Amino acid sequence: MTRKNVFVIGLDEENLRTLRAVPHAAEYRFHPLLSVEELQHGEIPVADLLATAEKELDAFDGGIDAIVGYWDFPVSTLVPILAERYGTRATSLESVVKCEHKYWSRLEQRKVVDEHPRFALVDLEGDPRPPEGLRFPMWLKPVKSYSSELAFGVKDEEEFAGAVAEIRKGVSRIGKPFEFVMERLDLPPEVAAAGGRACLAEESLSGVQAAVEGYVHDGEVTVYGALDSINYPDTSCFLRHQYPAALPDPVVLRLKDVSKRVIEQIGMDWATFSIEYFYDAAKDEISLLEINPRHSQSHAELFEFVDGVPNHHCMLSLALGRDPELPYRRGPYEVAAKWYLRQFTDGLVRRVPTPEEVERVEREIPGVRVTVQAREGQRLSDLPGQDSYSFELAHIFTGAGSEEEMRAKYDRCVAMLPFEFAGE
Repeated sequence: MTRKNVFVIGLDEENLRTLRAVPHAAEYRFHPLLSVEELQHGEIPVADLLATAEKELDAFDGGIDAIVGYWDFPVSTLVPILAERYGTRATSLESVVKCEHKYWSRLEQRKVVDEHPRFALVDLEGDPRPPEGLRFPMWLKPVKSYSSELAFGVKDEEEFAGAVAEIRKGVSRIGKPFEFVMERLDLPPEVAAAGGRACLAEESLSGVQAAVEGYVHDGEVTVYGALDSINYPDTSCFLRHQYPAALPDPVVLRLKDVSKRVIEQIGMDWATFSIEYFYDAAKDEISLLEINPRHSQSHAELFEFVDGVPNHHCMLSLALGRDPELPYRRGPYEVAAKWYLRQFTDGLVRRVPTPEEVERVEREIPGVRVTVQAREGQRLSDLPGQDSYSFELAHIFTGAGSEEEMRAKYDRCVAMLPFEFAGE
């Protein structure tokens, strides 16, 4: 059997384990292309990353059957650029940037749905003032960021001014390399004028958070799952993603309908996507938060636990021209979650769980996987890709027969995972 050569941009050990669990995994040979450290730490030299990737691909002695990735920028944009050069299958770069440029994405959404907040650009150069017609509370965020980096909830003009000052200082880290990618496209005038280092204001949304995952196969949009996104109390920071969603079926159907319309408008094809929403039960309203032009690698184990196959299967199938045909409810558990163990104050990491301690947790508690994010000797504020309010210590995946059992597994995991910190 001749195996397919699949190049995975930013391949990491955590996801390699999951990739090896997909159907037909024996038919694939996975090759790492660029490291996570190169892609996400510090400045993001997209031109240099492209050159490095092309040099490695050109030197490869064999066929290049697929180029894939499951991370946010720059991976999401490198995939279509490299796919075009090497003749592999992927959605267009334009469709990816339409999702990732938050202002352009809102303009496209507005053409086909009403389920989005009011929004406007903020002038980072002049005197920072709330856009006319928008009401507090609102969120300020760069038009391009990830992991909620430089996203600030503000409730008055003083907080607005403070958030603008922080965004000004940090917007170029991702915005400048994003502009390098935007230069490859024929942009609408209003998007070209905004550029990649602009700031977007949006009225705050209320309700519970949810997400859907789907894919586009040869022009046909399929939404295959809905998940709950549950925050730590009184924060905007995720506590866990839970699958399947507990939302009523009619609400899930509405989420699927809006998702299909916006994905068709954006023009994605041969690609996966995930879309985040708010649902306000009191008003019976859904509002689209953001579109990601990739499936969420954070959800891979959840689909494996509940449906029997990780969602990486969709990414790989599409890249090789196949219909994913994801199975439904064939996994060993009724419910699954990815938990984010967080610290809300900065500090120096004195101790993290050892590999042996993690192995013991996974051995003694069925349906559990743990990945430690913090490193001994590291200051939490030096962790890459964090939101504006907290620091991720570990990711804990749990599968169970009920939500109650799943919560108990998580609590037991936390008690068995020792972290120690020194103060600021």
